[in-house]
Amino acid sequence: MTITTRDGIGSGVIYRSDGVIVTDAHVVEDQRKQPYGTVQVQLADGSQASASIIGVDDPSDVAVIKADRSDLPAAQFSATTPDVGDLAVVIGTPLGLTETVTAGIVSGLHRNMPPSAERPQGAIDLLQTDAPISPGNSGGAVVDGKGQVIGLSEAYLPPSSGAVAIGFVTPAATVTNVADQLLKNGKASHAVLGVVPADLTPEIVQRFNLATTTGALVIQVSPDSPADKAGIRAGDIITAFDGQKIAGVTDLLAALRKAQPGQEVGITAQRGKDAKTFSAVLADTSGTG
Repeated sequence: MTITTRDGIGSGVIYRSDGVIVTDAHVVEDQRKQPYGTVQVQLADGSQASASIIGVDDPSDVAVIKADRSDLPAAQFSATTPDVGDLAVVIGTPLGLTETVTAGIVSGLHRNMPPSAERPQGAIDLLQTDAPISPGNSGGAVVDGKGQVIGLSEAYLPPSSGAVAIGFVTPAATVTNVADQLLKNGKASHAVLGVVPADLTPEIVQRFNLATTTGALVIQVSPDSPADKAGIRAGDIITAFDGQKIAGVTDLLAALRKAQPGQEVGITAQRGKDAKTFSAVLADTSGTG
């Protein structure tokens, strides 16, 4: 289906027969990351309806909206992770071309996208596909050979980057988990440490004569956050989190996404020439880090 806002178009998938639809959060948010009041949806039969925003979750880029319709054919979401090489069929509205279908395969699993200006929290644990994804496909269904939804179209690398047929998909397990939380609570829970991290660059390592060349550099610690209470300071370099080696920011964000709010985790950080260990109880909020 097609989702139209005052700033553009995207795609969506019918989640429940009572008009509940899932899509990407960025499809139903403005440039300031604020959800629109309402959006318009166009169904496969050509009919249109107004839809209200139930909830958005920026860390996973999943949103739930509800159209003023009933008795809709809900899609079936896959309960298993696809295998590399499985069929991947992308359905959506690329560049305004409604009901467009492209096909490819699942090219990779557990892909991570680093933080950017548009996605300061990055994106983790995505599927990779070579099925063509274009602007307007965002939030649309990616289905397998049985017609089950294996995820939602998330992003693609443009040819200008040197990429050839590299697209990313939010897995069905993430979509359904977040959507169910949004429907129940209006928000989704994510574990948060309370730091703003940055990747180490050769220039930073050389300028400050750092003892390590890998890890996530802490550039800011939120007051009263789990990191603050644990004793982590700006300038520390996180090298391990809950037993997982941290080579950079993407690793830290991925480890945090897999953790649970309220979980106590061990953290190793380099402070000057000393390696220090900390114990932090993760908070329950959607703030950065």
